[in-house]
Amino acid sequence: MNAPARIMPWPSEPEDQLGLALWHAVELARAMKGVAVGEFQVSGVEIDSRDVLPGDLFFALKGESMDGHRFVEMAFAKGAAAVVVDRPVSGPHVLVDDTSRALELLAAAARERSSARVIGVTGSVGKTGVKEAIFAALDRSSRGQAHRSVKSYNNHVGVPLSLARMPARSKFGVFEMGMNHAGEIAALTAQVRPHVAVITTIAPAHIEMLGSLEAIADAKAEIFAGLQNGGTAVIPADSPQHDQLKAAALACGARVVSFGKAATADVRLLDTVAAPGGGSLVTADLGDRRVCYTVAEPGEHWIANSLAVMAAVRAAGGDLGAAGLALAEMQGLKGRGARFEIAAGDGKALVIDESYNANPASMRATLAQLGVTPATRRIAVLGAMKELGEHGPAFHAGLSDPLIAAHVDHAILVGDEMRALADELGKAAQTALGKGMTFAHCGSAGEALAALKQLGLESGDAILVKGSNSVGLGAVVAALADGKE
Repeated sequence: MNAPARIMPWPSEPEDQLGLALWHAVELARAMKGVAVGEFQVSGVEIDSRDVLPGDLFFALKGESMDGHRFVEMAFAKGAAAVVVDRPVSGPHVLVDDTSRALELLAAAARERSSARVIGVTGSVGKTGVKEAIFAALDRSSRGQAHRSVKSYNNHVGVPLSLARMPARSKFGVFEMGMNHAGEIAALTAQVRPHVAVITTIAPAHIEMLGSLEAIADAKAEIFAGLQNGGTAVIPADSPQHDQLKAAALACGARVVSFGKAATADVRLLDTVAAPGGGSLVTADLGDRRVCYTVAEPGEHWIANSLAVMAAVRAAGGDLGAAGLALAEMQGLKGRGARFEIAAGDGKALVIDESYNANPASMRATLAQLGVTPATRRIAVLGAMKELGEHGPAFHAGLSDPLIAAHVDHAILVGDEMRALADELGKAAQTALGKGMTFAHCGSAGEALAALKQLGLESGDAILVKGSNSVGLGAVVAALADGKE
């Protein structure tokens, strides 16, 4: 007779002793050096009353033209469990001297209580996508115990907000850090205090503020100053600024791991072939092993991104198999590569949404991908690239060759800065290289929509929409998605 089966107890972990609530009133008051009014616990943290969910803690932040205290009642109406204010209000709240400073203090408390492995990500191009891929890999391997900054919350408000939202039980935290001036990354990395710091690439984004690629590299390298003892710096081996970044990382006591095609790269691309349905099948050498995985996102830039993801996941102690699966399942983010089909003519047209951001490097990479996208006609709606300063006219005019190489049939250029490209295309149209391309120069997103309507979309078209967020091309994408082209 067989002995009865015995159910083995689930192995206990230190995190099991932690509370399930994100924050309790007493913890909040202590962390923010404030006074808690009422007994409460919160499940989330929010700074925009429109996004408040039941159980959230709402911070009434004050800006130059807006005071969040005006929206306290709205926050409570939407289910906020409590609010953080600098004056007494009706309802559960934490009273503090300065709500912005209180958010920073809460972020510091969240980071201090966490035993998570923390990864910080910055770079001129690709940081949001890389951050999302690292998170997806670590969340899969930790069974849902990874945390990350959502959207592009990467500035002096977004980073502390993302930290304040990190559950105490998190095993991994992934945070994006952005900047457009020297010193900004230094302030953010001091809050994040990463164990792994990733720089995706160096490109002339924000060159208006910093003046040179070397200065941009110095500003991005500030992330290494926050690395915890024994931390790892993940840097691009193929970048002309590689040595500069490596020296900065070593000066901060970091272990350096490089990624790329270069023979000296620690995570080195060995081979890549086109994968069925788009994307790439990648083989990479990690020094002591080789890995083969699929990258769902199309484009050469995503092959490089995937190497950075593999390097970061390994440095953080994550699972490389889970990373490969995450990369195989990655879908384009809204405004950053999302693809969808719309009705056009007697069939379908493809829309590629890159409307959130643009700089010379990402423009060239995205146009190159458009060039290999199967299509009857290729249409590029390109918005101005901001923060290029005196370099702007040359960088905009320099997009002429990538447009021609991508075999774009129609280009719709949006914004004053795009005048330089329109002039260049006008010259190219008089040469053999420019034959076949037509273009229009528009002053706004609304005019671009009108130009698309006049052009008319046909079955088999591929429409790329890309520009700096301030140009407003997200409205073009939204109109296309709603069938209002």
